[in-house]
Amino acid sequence: MDDIKIMAIESSCDETSVAVVKNGREIISNIISSQIDMHKKFGGVVPEVASRMHLEVINNIVREALEEAKLSIDDIDAIAVTKGPGLVGALLVGISEAKALSYACKKPLVGVNHMKGHICAAFITHKELEPPFICLLVSGGHTYLVHVKDYNNMEVIGKTIDDACGEAYDKVARCLGMNYPGGPEVERLAKLGNDNSKKQKNEEISKEDVCASFQRAVFDVLIFKTEKLMKEKKLNTLVVSGGVSANNTLREEINKMCEKNGFKSYFPDKILCTDNAAMIASSGYYEYISGVRSDLTLNVEPNLELEN
Repeated sequence: MDDIKIMAIESSCDETSVAVVKNGREIISNIISSQIDMHKKFGGVVPEVASRMHLEVINNIVREALEEAKLSIDDIDAIAVTKGPGLVGALLVGISEAKALSYACKKPLVGVNHMKGHICAAFITHKELEPPFICLLVSGGHTYLVHVKDYNNMEVIGKTIDDACGEAYDKVARCLGMNYPGGPEVERLAKLGNDNSKKQKNEEISKEDVCASFQRAVFDVLIFKTEKLMKEKKLNTLVVSGGVSANNTLREEINKMCEKNGFKSYFPDKILCTDNAAMIASSGYYEYISGVRSDLTLNVEPNLELEN
């Protein structure tokens, strides 16, 4: 079977990314242009600003991804693009670019669910990984427990009923006067704090203790629910993905739980935990080889859920 090269475009939030991935597992190029420095000024992502910044750079990022891959658009088999979930204006920039390239270069178009992309990031890092497995998906906008039955057959077993894990980190950070994005800073201070701290009368509350206690509360619940689901489904393979999966303490705690139960844990490389186009290309590959195609009526789905 000939190698299949998928070029993917990701613009769901505040990263503009274009990648070329071979056979769903091998990164040939993965260019990521982050907007974090701009959004720091506002304490969070401003949707209109994000959309305009995507628009300014996306053509250059496409060009750069092809140059780094040492390929021309003629060498690409299909174009994958994030269709949702995400910020509607930001998604529109990526989909418009993908549709234009698909039409002008006569390449098949594949719309991809961003959350499936996060799961598929693990396939790039771990070439031997195959379904079925349980995935704990912890990102800025979503917290899911997913039964990954096959590459294109995924069932959400549980999800947050309020704020997603990453969003909670950002809100705690803001309450404590930290910069956006809050996750890395909360993790840093948590290591210096006591995770069993309690508020004492007339005593100043330590930011480090608050961060440590918050992080402990979050991880205890995530790990308890994950362990319970794996036992119920009688599966011993766990993938942890999404932006929060880059947290070193979470990785350590997950590994302890897995070691205790004889489970095997897989995490994407940290560069693949946050938003990137390589994971979209990987998911797009599995959609493409199963016969999925999108036409030029493809539209954004900002509230798209993860489903079969």
